[in-house]
Amino acid sequence: MKYRWLAPCILVCFALIITGCSGGASGDTTTLTFFSTVTTDSDKKAMSEAIAAFEEEYPDINIEENFPGSGYEDMLRVKMAANDMPDLFDTHGWSKERYGEYVADLKDMNWVENLDPALDNILKDEQGKVYAYPINQAKDGINYNANLLKEYGIEPPTTFEEFMDALYQIKAKSNGDVIPLWINGSDKSAFGQYFDQFATPLLVTDKEHNYEESLLDGSFDWSNYTFLPEKLKEIHDNGLLNEDVLTAQIQDQAQLMAQGKIGFTFGGGSLGPAVKKLNPEVQVGVIPMPPIHEGDEASWIGGERHTVAIWKDSENKEAAKKFIEFLAQPDIAKKIAEGTSLPAGLANVEADNYYSEYYSEFEGVEVQPYFDRVYLPSGMWDVMGATGQELISGSMTPEQVSEKMAKEYTRLKKQ
Repeated sequence: MKYRWLAPCILVCFALIITGCSGGASGDTTTLTFFSTVTTDSDKKAMSEAIAAFEEEYPDINIEENFPGSGYEDMLRVKMAANDMPDLFDTHGWSKERYGEYVADLKDMNWVENLDPALDNILKDEQGKVYAYPINQAKDGINYNANLLKEYGIEPPTTFEEFMDALYQIKAKSNGDVIPLWINGSDKSAFGQYFDQFATPLLVTDKEHNYEESLLDGSFDWSNYTFLPEKLKEIHDNGLLNEDVLTAQIQDQAQLMAQGKIGFTFGGGSLGPAVKKLNPEVQVGVIPMPPIHEGDEASWIGGERHTVAIWKDSENKEAAKKFIEFLAQPDIAKKIAEGTSLPAGLANVEADNYYSEYYSEFEGVEVQPYFDRVYLPSGMWDVMGATGQELISGSMTPEQVSEKMAKEYTRLKKQ
């Protein structure tokens, strides 16, 4: 009787031998944990298909993927604090600033020689360290209804002044039936997107209005930022913004664009394909961010979108490198880029996606990194978004927005 425990024990041990173990290298199977920020169904599908193809080619390596969505950053902060990171993870624009001390150097990998030069400053440092593999790259600008602009005889704007004029024209020519600029302001990050994307042409790219040094050393005069909340208030006060801006939700965006109810919006790479599914007759265009100062040039905002980095303390670095090398194969890289409707991160891969003709049209336009990721301390993204909501609700003036930004910028920079 006292030896009855041996039977189940033997069975469990036998099962482990047959099936292998998860959570690291054991027996003949290695399991790699992989956390990614992909959120849309199409992005998840593209990544899951690539993972399945890898596991078929490397049956001794299992990828345990995790797509936590909006909870990603909180989960990774906890893991960083515990120094218990996934084997593979997405740096989503923070490869050097936030995750730099946690990632392995990938400079000796074969794909590095094909890294798109536009990503050099974002994924490499002065010592040559390569922080992550770019699955795709962001080229954010302003999306627009190409059919609508053509119908109204409005050329896609090439300056901020032309952008404002286009908004007024859409309101007048549609008799108020079309929303000139649509923002899903129930999510404060939508206002953050407005401020973040326009801050670059306002404060960085123009030589005579370049505040990089003062933004980085903490001496920036935030009265120079007031132009952006002033213009957002003008857009709102003159009926150029959706009336329900503070309650509008992102899931309404594609539907309204497909119905011809939106002129301009900040939509990213997934908007065009989503609209096409709903109404193939509507063409969604995209322009780079128009210059604000006379004599300046347009710029894309972005850099890395989704990446794969390797935790420097992972016990499975070699298996992790095999996964990245697999993703970097031209046919796989092309398929993922097209599946996510974004350009590939490698110069030797030309992806055919929804916005290809627009990216080709603006091929020479420089890609600038997201403003907050370079010039603002961690935590300022929430401040940008919240001040936008307060401005539109009438509880803040444009000047008070800049004062709030200055106060929080100083406080967070000291932390």
